[in-house]
Amino acid sequence: MKELYPWQQEAWQSLQGLRTRLPNALLIKGAQGIGKLEMALGFAQSLLCETPSVSGLPCRQCDSCRWFGQGTHPDYRLVQPEALSNTEDGNEKEGGKKPSREISVDQIRALASFANLSAHRGGYRIVLVHPAESMNINSANALLKTLEEPTGKLLFILVTHKPQQLLPTILSRCLSLPVNTPSREVGTAWLKQQGVENPENALAQSGFAPLLALHWAEAGEGTEEINILLSAMQRPAQMDALMLADKLQRCAPVQVVHCLQQWCYDLASAKLTGQVRYFPEQMEILKKLSVNVPAMRLLRYQKELQTAKREAFHPLNPKLQFESILLSYRQVFASSGA
Repeated sequence: MKELYPWQQEAWQSLQGLRTRLPNALLIKGAQGIGKLEMALGFAQSLLCETPSVSGLPCRQCDSCRWFGQGTHPDYRLVQPEALSNTEDGNEKEGGKKPSREISVDQIRALASFANLSAHRGGYRIVLVHPAESMNINSANALLKTLEEPTGKLLFILVTHKPQQLLPTILSRCLSLPVNTPSREVGTAWLKQQGVENPENALAQSGFAPLLALHWAEAGEGTEEINILLSAMQRPAQMDALMLADKLQRCAPVQVVHCLQQWCYDLASAKLTGQVRYFPEQMEILKKLSVNVPAMRLLRYQKELQTAKREAFHPLNPKLQFESILLSYRQVFASSGA
């Protein structure tokens, strides 16, 4: 960890306040795309560092920091799904199977010997679990058993943006540390420093997650397709859902659903409050569209998009999914005069 993101200062100070009396388990939670994992890794490295700075950041020069950077520190374990551990996420394994997106019970059970060892450097042993919500019920119960029988100087750091999916019994055994989403001003200023064009719009369309906005801007994936989608959503009566679904195939399904969710949020907000959050440049269009759209119809469609978002990470047929949610979008405006 070279430096903190500007919006992490408060959370980092809270972590430093725990150094003298660490809990057995720490839950770092917040929105996706704001750097929670980077901060958790930095904190883990700083606890193992031989000469941390006054602010608590790791020195990155000592033996411990070098081991940590190489992923070979004897007092540290990172537990994450196989898909995230692969260099190229999602590559098929032998036999045609894709890497698992879950943390398996075997991965948690493999920590048993580590938990009972003495620290190689005489300090803490640290286990970082990311993302914690990717544990299935068996692995979660296995972790719970370890948390119920804590051993000295063993710290579990769980990182999640979906704490509601964790077992209540796990949540009750963790000290919770929320990481706040940056304000519009802070996030926009940071993206501008990174050279992102139109940073305010990029930030809004990422759900105010600066790292996600930067990733999308650098990758440029789906930018043209999302612009096509935005143009079509402004004219629902003329939308050809089947043709549009075909044009969107190069775009990641989760990005398409994400855009539709934000657009529909702004439609509802424009209808109820006269304000929009994600697409300020289209405010007048959104207001006009929202006038005759029944609020309950919008609510039902938003629920459909929530289901589509879960399925978007591994759709059986992206084009069929696009066709379904786009036809439903047209139906929201049916006979509404919009």
